[in-house]
Amino acid sequence: MRFYINILTTYFPNLDPPYDTYYEQILEQVQLAEELGWECFMFNEHHFLGYGGLAANPAVLLAAAAARTSRIRLGPCIAILPLRHPLHTAEDYAMVDAISGGRLEFGIGSGNTEMDYRVFGVTRENDRQRVGEALEIILKSWSNERSSHRGIFWNYEELTLYPRPVQRPHPPVWIAGTSVEGLGWAGRNGYHIMTVGHPHPPEKVRPGVEAWKQGLIEAGIDPKKKHCQFHVRTHVNESSVRAQEIGRAAISRYDEISRIGRKSLTVAPADYDWNAMLATGRNLYGNPEECIKIFHNARENYYFDTLTTTFNFGGIAHEEIKKSMRLFAKEVMPVLTSQ
Repeated sequence: MRFYINILTTYFPNLDPPYDTYYEQILEQVQLAEELGWECFMFNEHHFLGYGGLAANPAVLLAAAAARTSRIRLGPCIAILPLRHPLHTAEDYAMVDAISGGRLEFGIGSGNTEMDYRVFGVTRENDRQRVGEALEIILKSWSNERSSHRGIFWNYEELTLYPRPVQRPHPPVWIAGTSVEGLGWAGRNGYHIMTVGHPHPPEKVRPGVEAWKQGLIEAGIDPKKKHCQFHVRTHVNESSVRAQEIGRAAISRYDEISRIGRKSLTVAPADYDWNAMLATGRNLYGNPEECIKIFHNARENYYFDTLTTTFNFGGIAHEEIKKSMRLFAKEVMPVLTSQ
């Protein structure tokens, strides 16, 4: 089992500090994650909302994190490719790879918020095609000294990208998604994938993951050679009661802010089944023993070899986040690593 950590920022002015302190705390959490043994730290791109909007360009945060760390890998989960010219994205993340000394993990997708597309004047029609063409451009510009492109959505003359990534031919690529079509495409192209539990029950996620595995096999790739992340909101406390209090309050705030200005993927509060979410591993909170059991619940219901924990969510205080990270690393991670 591999261990990643991520943040989709959820900003509450009445709970979270001013922006400068908020970012300083996030960077401190990245440093702590490296110290405690997480393999990679990732940030999710969103725009114009308290839900994710404080990482409007993950490359900026990743560059700052790279300057404060030396081992932990870093990446977006996701960079929303259709919203920018692919060469802009290629430049930004090539800089992250260079600044970090070759530690970039490149997670991509089309995003799930209509307002982003509306404000930036980009149609969502054929967004999967746009992602595919954008990724083709990025990888081509990263892998070759000079490249040009004539496509459906973008064209450019022969040029050299500055800088190109340290990792050759390019950094690892992760595709976020749920659908059979999208994850099957990821498999046929030999990419890693990212899945998430809290908005999607197991029966919705499994067909896409199976399509990814089949796509890998069709491409002549052993599925065990590629990786699947499972993202889960996480809080661990020595007290089961306290973990429940903090975890449930933060999940409620997270789900509430995710509904503002966008179509949320989470169920309405009246329909939320707290016990079922734990029983299927879709949330992860409790004391260390309970968290280990919930992890196994997730393994029974979802396929993954990379557990991606989200500790910073729903207005949880910085000190509580760090305490939870330390306890997870000390009491939970070693047990999961050995199983």
